[in-house]
Amino acid sequence: MTDLFWYQYLLIGLIFAWSGFVRTSLGFGGAVLALPFLLLVVNEPLVFPPIIAIHLMIFSSWIAWSGHRQLQKEGMGGASAESNIDWGYLFKALKIMIIPKLIGVIGLLTLPAQVMTSIIFGIVFIYAIGYVLNRPFKSKNKYVDYVLLALGGYVSGTSLIGAPLIVAVFATHVAKEQLRDTMFVLWFILVVIKMVSFLIAGVDLQLIHQLWLLPCAFLGHLLGEKAHRYMLKADTGLFFRVLGGVLLLVSVVGLVHPPA
Repeated sequence: MTDLFWYQYLLIGLIFAWSGFVRTSLGFGGAVLALPFLLLVVNEPLVFPPIIAIHLMIFSSWIAWSGHRQLQKEGMGGASAESNIDWGYLFKALKIMIIPKLIGVIGLLTLPAQVMTSIIFGIVFIYAIGYVLNRPFKSKNKYVDYVLLALGGYVSGTSLIGAPLIVAVFATHVAKEQLRDTMFVLWFILVVIKMVSFLIAGVDLQLIHQLWLLPCAFLGHLLGEKAHRYMLKADTGLFFRVLGGVLLLVSVVGLVHPPA
């Protein structure tokens, strides 16, 4: 990621702030709601996933640990709330997701960049329709659960944007008070697998760009904390419809006129 214009760096910084905001406020979606915009600025699918992955590792572990500390502070460590994480279902889901995850990682490293870009925009287009209609993915059947988890694992392996599929399943099996932090632990585990594959394949981790993009994501994180507390009390339907509309527009532009 070199030889960019100043406004491209500015846009990338703003998008990573947006990513941090979404990740913290919603509990998921920092990648799926940022990667399409990043690809419109720089159409190099292997550039941004390492940066997003490191951000996920940092903020997911931080938020999950903060949730644990908050649980202790509030004195809610009884039998019904021994942990802020549902470890049982987490490991059950990982058994289903691990193989598709690895297959997805291989696909990212071997498929042409333009093919991967089209796949990513296509997936986000489907997600956006669900947001616009205020009907995100929901699962009520164990076989559908397996399909969604497997597909979510594969998509997270290709581009780190499988969260909406995975959350659809976890939301029906994990208690509300445990859901957010359980998801963040899952993101951490999946991202570690991704990072190992990047290291083995010799992918540039863009460590220099981490120095200035991490503060951008941190700013978004701080704003996301405030938004999360607000959304716990407010109706978020309108927010998701507006968000879905913007994503829909970006996805259509990306599919019809792929970035150069």
